[in-house]
Amino acid sequence: MIASVRGEVAHIGADHAVVEVGGVGLAVQCGPATLARLRLGEPARLATSLVVREDSLTLYGFADDAAKQMFELLQSASGVGPRLAQAALAAHSPQALQAALHGGDVAALTRVPGIGKKGAERLILELRDRVGPVAAGGAGSAQTSAPWQDQVRQGLVGLGWSAGQADAAVTAVAETVDGSPPPVPVLLRHAIRMLGTSR
Repeated sequence: MIASVRGEVAHIGADHAVVEVGGVGLAVQCGPATLARLRLGEPARLATSLVVREDSLTLYGFADDAAKQMFELLQSASGVGPRLAQAALAAHSPQALQAALHGGDVAALTRVPGIGKKGAERLILELRDRVGPVAAGGAGSAQTSAPWQDQVRQGLVGLGWSAGQADAAVTAVAETVDGSPPPVPVLLRHAIRMLGTSR
């Protein structure tokens, strides 16, 4: 998966930027706060998350790794796609979202366009134990699993499986990994085979 991109900013749009990497212009979907930090013609580094759909591959970019990790964590909850996760990060910082989820702050979460009271309560129920308390060092739940597990989980959710199905498949695949894991695309295909009859 593409974990980050670094290069010259060739274009800044309303909801995306184009970063030139090795002669290739990569379109990266970004929130307002991230776009505001970019300067046309200047070098930039964006932490990125690749969202896999049956008919598309979309790269989302973030100013730092904390935002990327929160983006991926939010999508592991049922009913949350990349657009809603991006809207949450446009409304709150990763640290504020972590605090809201851990503290059960329904009011803060409902300030995100697209999240109502029931949706906020579901997010808290599903993610509270995974975000952990807000620490001075900013450590979050994304540290609790290997990077490939988060990437495979995200890919499965992006392809239409529920967060619960994705978690079960990742756990099953993890049991087959002995030593260094194979490349993420191989692991993702393995997980998809396991879920082939579960949709």
